[in-house]
Amino acid sequence: MFNNENKTILVTGCAGFIGSNFVPYFVDKYENYNIVNLDFLTYAGNLENLKEVEDHPRYKFIKGDICNRELVEFIFDEYDVRGVIHFAAESHVDNSIKNPGVFVETNVNGTFTLIDVAYKKWMEKPFTYKDGYQGCRFHHISTDEVYGTLSDDPNDLFTEETPYAPNSPYSASKASSDMIVRSYQETYGLNTVITNCSNNYGPKQHNEKLIPTIIRNALAGNPIPIYGDGKNIRDWLYVLDHCKGIDLVYHIGKTGEVYNIGGRNERTNLQIVDRICTLLDEIKPRHSRESKNPVSYRDLITFVEDRAGHDRRYAIDATKIESELGWKADENFESGIIKTIEWYLEKYKIK
Repeated sequence: MFNNENKTILVTGCAGFIGSNFVPYFVDKYENYNIVNLDFLTYAGNLENLKEVEDHPRYKFIKGDICNRELVEFIFDEYDVRGVIHFAAESHVDNSIKNPGVFVETNVNGTFTLIDVAYKKWMEKPFTYKDGYQGCRFHHISTDEVYGTLSDDPNDLFTEETPYAPNSPYSASKASSDMIVRSYQETYGLNTVITNCSNNYGPKQHNEKLIPTIIRNALAGNPIPIYGDGKNIRDWLYVLDHCKGIDLVYHIGKTGEVYNIGGRNERTNLQIVDRICTLLDEIKPRHSRESKNPVSYRDLITFVEDRAGHDRRYAIDATKIESELGWKADENFESGIIKTIEWYLEKYKIK
């Protein structure tokens, strides 16, 4: 049973990539929180990601859909929820192109359900919290993709003032959810914060994403697929650095504010695959079946048809969270990608 003297927060979607890194970090750092994890365990959620906390006395897993209002209301009542950190989302762009309705349902309707229940449980009326609930906060995790795409000018960066211009059903659904959260701040005075992050990488990421796909296919000797010309640019953020940023914003971010969290590590997809292949060539050399001579993993790179609506460049200006909250990424791409490769080598039991 939870310690009733602790504050209970609801975190959603924590069997997924970022949440499953966040929960162990958070329960280890803070002794005064109970955490309830609500996750529907879709294809992207895996309880194996949370093995290290599954028996923790301050952690509780509940399988369920964030769109299920009756369940969400039950959780708020049963555990006296005093805060929400909302990770749960459909997030794979390719899947959103094939089946956009699922993204609207989860990302838009699910976010609405969560925040509307929070408002009704915590507040008497607009701008008036119930006694004892004054500090309750709703933290919404979003993405830099809501801002659209950038030019090739390295000085062109996403800031918190960049107008929204989503280009895929996924980013449009996330932009919609951001607007819902903003509306509850402006209309009802609910204590909300939003964080928009750049591309995360690190342990526990789903196999379908770029970096795990490169590593997995390389180690299996399969073609490594790269969209289009491979020159799409992303700003890469090590997942634990993101978790530390979320922690800061949840605790000391200003009510109603948006904070962009980025790694200042811009790379083209070609640079990513080249670096991973170089490291694997050093760590786990590959040999030709015919001659037994060393061959590079780069030989496996294959260019495939580009995805529809593929944004050219994302990059975040993290000045606001750095200057106002004191956040700074601990990992650069070189250190983070080595840790990531080592984790996947262990996962695949490759020595």
